[in-house]
Amino acid sequence: MAQTNVNIRMDEATKVAFDKFCREIGLSASAAFNIFAKTVVREQRIPFALTTEVPNAATLAAMDEVRDMQLHPEKYRAYSSAEEMVEDLNDD
Repeated sequence: MAQTNVNIRMDEATKVAFDKFCREIGLSASAAFNIFAKTVVREQRIPFALTTEVPNAATLAAMDEVRDMQLHPEKYRAYSSAEEMVEDLNDD
């Protein structure tokens, strides 16, 4: 099978870390990319989950608060309508 070259741009720190990892598992970077490409072609998908960025600290804190509300509803006020909530907020 004929071979061709592919040039990939990445930051230097990533390249150094990737090369180090590949050496540790006994592969060249070229072999690792070939494995990746062949897996994509065979499976017709990226062979790992692609996700958005990790939530920031404020979002993580809000998510923790919601979990706490679900686990300990007795610690929080509950409202049956938005109007009831606004009235309670205005009373404070």
